[in-house]
Amino acid sequence: MPDATENQLRPLIEQAFEDRSKLADAQYRQAVEETIALLDQGKIRVATRGDDGEWTVHAWAKQAILLYFGVRRMERVEVGAYEYHDKIPLKKNLDKQGIRVVPPGTIRYGAHMEPGSILMPGYVNIGAYVGAGSMVDTWATVGSCAQVGKGVHLSGGVGLGGVLEPLGATPVIIEDGAFIGSRAIVVEGSRIGEEAVLGANVVITASTKIIDVTGTEPVEMQGYVPPRSVVIPGTRTKKFPAGEYQIPVALIIGRRKPSTDKKVSLNDALRDFGVSV
Repeated sequence: MPDATENQLRPLIEQAFEDRSKLADAQYRQAVEETIALLDQGKIRVATRGDDGEWTVHAWAKQAILLYFGVRRMERVEVGAYEYHDKIPLKKNLDKQGIRVVPPGTIRYGAHMEPGSILMPGYVNIGAYVGAGSMVDTWATVGSCAQVGKGVHLSGGVGLGGVLEPLGATPVIIEDGAFIGSRAIVVEGSRIGEEAVLGANVVITASTKIIDVTGTEPVEMQGYVPPRSVVIPGTRTKKFPAGEYQIPVALIIGRRKPSTDKKVSLNDALRDFGVSV
């Protein structure tokens, strides 16, 4: 199926997902392989951002990933002294794609990293997308289908959660220019806005209370950190039958200045607000 398009592939993927017996037909297996190849090349994505700034999830691409696990067989993969046993091959031809990968950093086939992006000894899973100029630092993990924008820094040990099911669920999204501090965790389809700064150990889940404390009254939100926000970990008191305890929250304590250079703005944020990274 040379030069297959979404209009050609999507119906076959959706039909095979509804009836797995169709995978016995080479046409459907080829559609799965071709879709994963397009994800690998960055020609299609699990989620895309529209002109209005909103993100759209393409469930059929997730379906293709799940089907790919079904059509692939376990095999031994040898990389120098390393040996793996898995269904999904590793990404190849990194030099031709302009990606820097430091051993033993691993990109799974079906993930895409744009030219100029860097992977230290971390991990990028199938379906994920990493934009140009972004750094995935040591032991950072980009989970399946997570979307990372351009010029993002994922510091050491950052964990971006993966999501394949439910199919319509939005993946973790880190927008352009964001800085995610060491050991921070972003999961369950949470979205970090452009140029936001998450301090070390911040945890953002779908249920985490994100509290803007920059005004005279706290403003609460969940699952979304607005652009240029500077965020640190915090706690709040919650009453339980057994007593009162502190539960984690994320505190927005300031904003990066859009009028200054990003690096200067980041330094200002760290200095002015005392954020550890």
